[in-house]
Amino acid sequence: MSKGPRSAAARRHWGSDESGCSVLHLDMDAFFASCELARRPELRGLPVIVGGQDRGVVLAASYEARAFGVRSAMPMTRARLLCPQATVIPPDQALYHDVSRSVMGLLQEVTPLVEQISVDEAFLDVSGARRRLGPPTVIGAELRRRIEAEHGVTASVGIARNKFVAKLASTHSKPDGLMLVPASATVDFLHTLPVGALWGVGEKTEKSLAAWGITTVQELAHTDLASLQTAVGRVSGAHLHDLSWGRDPRPVVPEHREHSIGAETTFGTDQDDTVAVSRRVLELSDRVAARMRHQGVMARTVSVKVRSSDFATFTRSRTLDGPTDVAREIYLVARELVAGVDLGGLPVRLVGVRGENLQQRDGSVQQLTLEESVDPRSGAQREAELALDAVREKFGKTAIDLGVHHKNGAHRY
Repeated sequence: MSKGPRSAAARRHWGSDESGCSVLHLDMDAFFASCELARRPELRGLPVIVGGQDRGVVLAASYEARAFGVRSAMPMTRARLLCPQATVIPPDQALYHDVSRSVMGLLQEVTPLVEQISVDEAFLDVSGARRRLGPPTVIGAELRRRIEAEHGVTASVGIARNKFVAKLASTHSKPDGLMLVPASATVDFLHTLPVGALWGVGEKTEKSLAAWGITTVQELAHTDLASLQTAVGRVSGAHLHDLSWGRDPRPVVPEHREHSIGAETTFGTDQDDTVAVSRRVLELSDRVAARMRHQGVMARTVSVKVRSSDFATFTRSRTLDGPTDVAREIYLVARELVAGVDLGGLPVRLVGVRGENLQQRDGSVQQLTLEESVDPRSGAQREAELALDAVREKFGKTAIDLGVHHKNGAHRY
């Protein structure tokens, strides 16, 4: 993908008509640096660089550090010369992976048509989610809100009729923004951009085009195709000509089937109230189960993750007697696993629930336990949760929740 420059001529508002615009590109803002700032809020507003010390390279830089010219892949020695006052933080790949996996899980709650293209960005096709969740701008805004609320990091969203334009829109909305390019404004938007913004235009191609007097997308679009192919080659010339007119037929294609489905959340303030933690475990179990039912899979294993206020992270898991996609069953196991984690008296910062060892529900054989085989209510809980799915499908995810009762400190489903 092109990392070409943004255009000052490309305004942020191109209209409000969302018809035909069902492709979203979500891109996390300065992802590695933002993850570090989320757990070091005292550094917010200061230049921060993530990367190796001394002879290493810059992996990410906060926007305050970028203002001094610091960029990713830059040698750390150069970055320190440009911004000697920056705080340098060694990378924590486990943290970035955890946040990325959780964010991608949020996207999967919107639509199964999620194409993750890197640790911090993905395309979504929300054409099938409009009726349930609203227009794409509403969906994009809600995703940005949830990501920031749950992880303390921001994301930018571009919305357009295809992947190419949606990617450019998210770039022009950064940082922490949302930009819609209506289908009717696609060409006008593209023709404000420098030619380096097109996918496939690197430094060498840009120089070749400049030799032919082509420096903008508009100039490229109005160049004779044969001349363009002479300048950059037959295949590349045809490809760039299509892009210059907003033609990109590639669909959003999920890359692979998930091996697990999970959800996690970071508390706004570290939590030592066990009832509040259990309530959050129930919410997460509900989200995980709903996603499994939506995708037609069940989990044989339930796992949890708990992070204490000192950032120590603990995981626990249990394999079930049989696979399930029922929130109640997941919750009861997850609650017990969380309760069994010894945090040494420290409050909880983050909690997560995950269903693992997934298998397709269709065609699977359900082995009932002895209690289930004699219980006339067997299956009733799943039917009730399917009813919740139907209500949420019609009225939105927040229309109804699973309930718990608290009596004398006891926590009951």
